Parts: sequence; structure tokens; C-alpha cells
Amino acid sequence: MENHRSLCPLNLVVEIVGDKWSLLILRDIMLENKRHFREFLQSEEKIASNILTDRLNMLEHAGMITKRQDPDHKQKIIYSLTEKSIDLLPILVESIRWSIKHEPVDKVKHKPAIDLLTAGSEELDHLHDELIKNHLSALPV
Repeated sequence: MENHRSLCPLNLVVEIVGDKWSLLILRDIMLENKRHFREFLQSEEKIASNILTDRLNMLEHAGMITKRQDPDHKQKIIYSLTEKSIDLLPILVESIRWSIKHEPVDKVKHKPAIDLLTAGSEELDHLHDELIKNHLSALPV
């Protein structure tokens, strides 16, 4: 068992995705289909490469992502979600809902994320199933 501040359910989530970057990395993989290190660096939030490396390692250690060599480019790594991270989809959707209600969201630029709010449960289930299909079939390095 790892050292946790407490075994409170909310604390355990915060310990994994409560920093400034981890949830954004998962968002990029989940909603924007980013899979390579350089793609994450191109995100609007402009994460520094050393912080990205640290967060990717932490997410892998926490069982949130896996990595494997890119079969098309042996020097690249492909990052994939795990079932554990895919199960955060409802939290992402509710976080988007909260932000739209309380913060100055650019609704035009971020329309695909906002569209998740109007998606019915069937569409969200389909997205969940697609994430499972596209990410869990990949074998880790």
C-alpha cells in the first residue's frame, strides 16, 4: 500500500489528478486523441516538457495510462488510457458543466468538449466504449 494523506475517496482522486496538469493530459488523450509526447506539448495550456515527463510518469505509476513503442516510429512512445482513467469520463463531463456555469469558457473554441454536455447517455456510453476499444487493446512497453 502506498502512502496516502488519507483513504478518503475524494483525497485519493485528488492525489492522482488534483495537480495542475494531470487531468489536462487525460483530457487530451480522451477527448482530443493525443497519443504522443509532442502532441501534449502543443496543447493550449503550454506545459513544460520536464513537467509533462513527470506527469506522464506519475500517471503511468498510478495506473492511469500505459505506454508502448509506436510501431510506425520506433523512437516514439504511444500513450494509452487504462480502464481506471476511462472511468473518469463522467467527471470530465461534470467539470465541463461546472466551468460553463461559473467561468468564462470560450464556447466556440471548445465546442467539442461542450458538446459532451448535450450528449445523451447513449452517446457517452458509445464514447466510453470507443475509448475502451482504442486504448485497452494496446499492450504496454
